[in-house]
Amino acid sequence: MTDPRTTPGPHATEGPRPGRRPGGPDTRGEILDAARKTFADKGFTATSIRAVAREAGVDAALVHHYFDSKDSLFIESMALPVDPRQIAAAVLDGPRDEIGRRLATAFLEVWESADGQQRMRAILRSVVASDEVARAMREGITQLVLQPVSKALDVPDAELRVSLVATQLIGLAMVRYLIELEPVVSADLQILVDRLAPVLQHHLTG
Repeated sequence: MTDPRTTPGPHATEGPRPGRRPGGPDTRGEILDAARKTFADKGFTATSIRAVAREAGVDAALVHHYFDSKDSLFIESMALPVDPRQIAAAVLDGPRDEIGRRLATAFLEVWESADGQQRMRAILRSVVASDEVARAMREGITQLVLQPVSKALDVPDAELRVSLVATQLIGLAMVRYLIELEPVVSADLQILVDRLAPVLQHHLTG
């Protein structure tokens, strides 16, 4: 006589259901690897959570479980040392005539920290070496920083103004932290802020 407690019911299956695999011990890391590849292949704008999920071989809901948005996934997969959205918010929070100083200070503080400098060096080198990474970073930073700041300035040529600021900041980073050109590389941080702030302010509101 068959024991009903051990007999498979009509809905029982003989193995795991087909479809996306469930999360494993290193699923989060695998999602980040997939995101890094997808952002590089497609750029920031064309990348979606679903595209990253397909690349990682998981369900999109699992990606959302680890990352609350595409922005967060981009920030972490690109190993940014800070959340650029927070930097943008901090720069815009205060008197308009001091925005250049706040921006110079925030930017240099990221580079002056040990972890920040290590990550930013790697990012800058990757951007220079790879057109795909450069596109992903360009689109991502435009979406997360340049557009919000441009919108807050509320002037007709805001995007040009903010882009000119970016040239100043990237140029300084290249000279001080990668090329290490003297006397910029050994200049006191406060001196750099004092010299840079009026230039950024002029680009933004002058």
